Amino acid sequence: MNRITKLFNIQYPIIQGGMVWCSGWHLASAVSNNGGLGLLGAGSMHPETLIEHIRKMKSATTSPWGVNVPLMYPEIECLMKILVHEGVKIVFTSAGSPKKWTPFLKSHGITVVHVVSSTSFAKKCEEAGCDAIVAEGFEAGGHNGREETTTFALIPAVAAQCQLPLIAAGGIASGKAILAALALGAEGVQIGSRFAVATESSAHPLFKQCVYETPEGGTMLALKKLSPTRLIKNEFFEQVRTLEDKGANPEQLKELLGKGRAKKGIFEGDLQNGELEIGQISSMLTKEENVTEIMKELIQDYEDRLRECNNPDSMFHLSL
Repeated sequence: MNRITKLFNIQYPIIQGGMVWCSGWHLASAVSNNGGLGLLGAGSMHPETLIEHIRKMKSATTSPWGVNVPLMYPEIECLMKILVHEGVKIVFTSAGSPKKWTPFLKSHGITVVHVVSSTSFAKKCEEAGCDAIVAEGFEAGGHNGREETTTFALIPAVAAQCQLPLIAAGGIASGKAILAALALGAEGVQIGSRFAVATESSAHPLFKQCVYETPEGGTMLALKKLSPTRLIKNEFFEQVRTLEDKGANPEQLKELLGKGRAKKGIFEGDLQNGELEIGQISSMLTKEENVTEIMKELIQDYEDRLRECNNPDSMFHLSL
């Protein structure tokens, strides 16, 4: 056990990212039932939908689970009241400052984790009283940090400057990557893309298939003047890139973006006009797996690579 497994009372320090249009009760409960920590993605849920998913989670698992809340959610006060009223025990916050809502959540006995993209934001989490942090490199899918710091650079930097339990995110989809993250100073990992295309994910089958077919280099950051977002290169992405190359201002980008682009792409399967959010690791994802298969493979791969590293004949022992 380490500080992350103790904090959440889970078997493995593996957290499923709370992703919009992917992370409903079906996916989150499957992760929790397999020893990780499942998260509902509240960012794509109306208040009544969130209540429904919370109550289904309570019926689907007796293991710990939580809710991911983007702090820029338009009905944030209503959502926070729901979390308290429904007795949610773990909340991951993102896309905003943790200072306003962390004291409120902790005053109701809720464990609070905040997602950051830099050491300076990690320090603000300490000041705000967060229980742990997720440090996410820019390899990650969806909304991203403006710093564009990679996971391998970010994790050791945050670990050196911040005393909170640290969860690594961004580009992690294998046991080997979990071992690397722990070696860099993390005590757990948050995995998004691999779970986003799991059988239990609520993402559209066409979106999942598109991810399986995405080549290396098939995603890029876009919308940097609004909120940097990693997208699969499709027709919508090319429209964004054309506007950005012409020096479009935020208002022009907002007009193109409109409303519901992520829902259109991820949930409804419009592969041309939708916003297809996924991480760089998508090029390594080639087939659909259920959560049980994913968790077993992650753990086996981690143990196999750890054994290799401990082998007297491995490169780690040659210099001794």
